[in-house]
This record gives sequence, C-alpha cells and structure tokens, in this order.
Amino acid sequence: MGKPTGFIEYLRELPADRAPLERVRDWDEFHLHLAEDKLRAQGARCMDCGVPFCHTGTLISGMASGCPINNLIPEWNDLIYRGLWREALDRLHKTNNFPEFTGRVCPAPCEGSCVLGINAPPVTIKNIECSIIDRGWDEGWVKPEPPEKRTGKTVAVIGSGPAGLCAAAQLNKAGHSVTVFERADRPGGLLMYGIPNMKLDKTGVVLRRIKLLEDEGVKFVCNAEVGKNIAAEKILADFDAVVLATGATKPRDLPIEGRQLGGIHFAMEFLTANTKAILDNHKNGDFITAAGKDVVIIGGGDTGTDCVGTSMRHGCRSLVQVEILPKPPLDRANDNPWPEWPKTYKMDYGQEEAAAKFGDDPRVYVTTATKFEGDDKGHVKAVHTVQVEWSRNDKGQFVPRNIPGTERVIPAQLVLLAMGFLGPEQPLLDALNVERDARSNVKADYGKYRTSIAKVFAAGDCRRGQSLVVWAFNEGREAARECDRWLMGATDLP
Repeated sequence: MGKPTGFIEYLRELPADRAPLERVRDWDEFHLHLAEDKLRAQGARCMDCGVPFCHTGTLISGMASGCPINNLIPEWNDLIYRGLWREALDRLHKTNNFPEFTGRVCPAPCEGSCVLGINAPPVTIKNIECSIIDRGWDEGWVKPEPPEKRTGKTVAVIGSGPAGLCAAAQLNKAGHSVTVFERADRPGGLLMYGIPNMKLDKTGVVLRRIKLLEDEGVKFVCNAEVGKNIAAEKILADFDAVVLATGATKPRDLPIEGRQLGGIHFAMEFLTANTKAILDNHKNGDFITAAGKDVVIIGGGDTGTDCVGTSMRHGCRSLVQVEILPKPPLDRANDNPWPEWPKTYKMDYGQEEAAAKFGDDPRVYVTTATKFEGDDKGHVKAVHTVQVEWSRNDKGQFVPRNIPGTERVIPAQLVLLAMGFLGPEQPLLDALNVERDARSNVKADYGKYRTSIAKVFAAGDCRRGQSLVVWAFNEGREAARECDRWLMGATDLP
C-alpha cells in the first residue's frame, strides 16, 4: 500500500464521458480516460485491505460480490500509484485474458464490494483496469505469445463469445490445437453482436484481440453452425475434446394480444442487425431502424439500455422504457447491505442520452404491457400498459398485480422486447444428446464443467443461465483447466 492516507486525501473521480447530445450522432465509444496523474491518485485510494472483498468473486443473495475472475485489484492499484504500468499489466493478465472487454462492459461488482464503499465512494477499479490495458496496447506491450510446444491434442470450442474466447485462449496456452466454431459471420459472439459499438468498439477492440488469438494459433471458423451445417457427430469424431460455450440466446417472449403485429422485435434482432449494418458500411440497409419512430422498449436491464442508446442514434421521435420492477432507492436499502451488489438508482448511458434530448429518464417503473394495438396494415401503433403492485401470493412468492385505473396507451411504431433470456437454444444440444437441467441449461457441475458426454465440457451462460460477461470469463477459464486436466491427466492452468 503505497499511500496509506490516499483514501482520505483523494475523492473518487471518473473521466467525463462525451456529451450525450454529441455522442448520439455517431457510433464511436463514448468513455474517455483520465490523465495519468489523476489515475495514480485514484490508485492511491485503494487501501490494500486485509480482507479485500473486491476480488473474492462470490454470490451473495444471488448477486455477484467481488470479481468472479479474482483480479489482483489491490496489487495493480498500487502499481498504478507507483507509475509501474507494465508491471500492472502483467498482474492484470494473470487473471484476465481480455481486460479491454471487462474494462468497458462489466458492471464492476468489484466496486460494489470495495471496503471503502462502506462509508465512501468506492475505488474506480473498472476505469483503472481499462486504462491499464489500453496503455498496454498503445505501448506495444500486448503481443502474441504462442505456446512453445504443442501437445498433439485437438479441442473444438463451439461459440466465440466471452466464455468460448477465454476457453480457447487458455487451452491454446496449454499447447492444444484449438478450433473455434462460430455460427455468425464474424467471431466474438455477444461481444461482437450483442453489445453496441459505442460501448465496445468492434474493429479497434474486439477484432484486434481476435487477431492476436489467431497469431497465437487459435483457428476461427465462422458461418459454422454445429448441428446444422456441420454435423455434431463430425465434431465429436474429429476432436479430442469439445467445449460448449453457446450462450443463453433464447429470448423471453411477451405473449399478449397483438404480439403477431409487425414492428415488434426481440432486442437481439435489433442490436445484431444494427451492428452488422455498421460493420458492413450499410451496404444492404437490412436492419431495423428506429428513425422517426415512437419507440417502446420493454425491459430495464443492460440490453434494454443498449436498445435505448441505439434508438437514440437512429434518431427516434420519442422513447419509453417499460420496467416492471420498482424504481430503486438512491442509497442502499437496509436489506441490501455491503458487500452485496448495491441495488440503487442510476442513469446509464442510454437513459442519459434520452434525458438530454427528451427532458427526463425514459423509464416508467412498476409498469407492464397488456396489449399491442395495430393499424389497418397489421403493424403495431400503440402499447397498452398498466401499473402493478408487488405482493405475496398464497405460496409466499412476490408477484405483480395490475392496479385498476392506471391504464395508459403509448404510441409506438417500434417495440423492442428486452426481458432477458430463458436459456440456450436446444437444436445443438439435441443433436449432441447432452443432458440438461430443469432450466434447459447444459447439465455440468460448476468447477468441473463435465457434461453427460465424457469428452464434452460446458461453460458460460449455456451452463449457468444468463449472467455477466465476467462470469463467462470465469467459467471459460475454469472449463479450460478441467478440459486440460482430462486430456493430459494434470494441468498447470489456473
């Protein structure tokens, strides 16, 4: 701990984002970096606690507390304070294969469990992490490191999202020959098509890391949907081991009256087509646009926020985001103590942009949609909503109940359903005949990752259900370790 009084001397400070009304005019990343002297001061706020909850990586009350990949946060905070950037990068890479991804899109459960956060604003861990890796790339410190020798073993990784990329990187590091199969036209999975470009740049950040993995020996095969245009049996026959990392991509639907109307789309249809159009320079114009439309987004999570930000950049006429849960409090509630994730109110980037243009946070809370109304051409023209109250049913479960007299009709020519995901898509799992759990996820114990098929492992959202990118990193790394142990009888992977 280089500055014992740093947490007293320095206040939490984050770099200013690009102004909302400026950034909605393009698809460039909107986060900026602090100057080096200010970053060092922020590193000095870290107390190097005797019990640093920031890197514990546990679940408390069903929510992440601390870093699931156990980043050595106090160590690299201190190294930044001392100006030892190269050493900080080495510490960061010990636990995190892709800190440029988590440094941009992770919600930072590490900050939620920072000990300083008990009675003061927590350390700016996420911003420091992103600054370390970005400087590493700028200085040329991040270089391909192919394994010195190969084991002769081959591994197929199905899915190139966060879990798949981590599994591939670690298995390649162990010396195995790794081939990653991706059904989309570009690798990256959720990182490529599920997160908009303004949050995570595709060419300058995602594809840059993919290129480095290729230089290290990882092979990527795109437009390859195993179980469809590549037989699952062939994968099992051709490879010594298989890691399933397909994600949980089956969206939750809203089967109410009018659902069949045109103009109602799942969020990922909207986001994926938009990012593809940007990367293809809008050559075919085949994407769902919010331009000039009244937009209603149903769902209040990160995906809903990304739909808000994307709609703002299209130039929507109006925007309402419907959230069935109550508005969170400004401060931690008594039943949400540290080091649990703080369930407090915040304006994310999309809501900031909508508020800057339309005058207020676009979210309406404790509200649910009851009907989609269409025009004479079969296209949606309005969403009927009602406010709800949450109360316990006869089984003791909290359920929403409609409040009579609170009905509202919201104009909408575009409705986006962003209500989360129900689990992995089943055709591949059916083709493999792999055992599933009660929630339709691949059945494999956490920490072991072995499926009902001896040579097949599973990691990430297809095993645990919809979760954070950083949990996918955790599982991809650990599944690679167990796969390596199974292939070789022992493992040196962490």
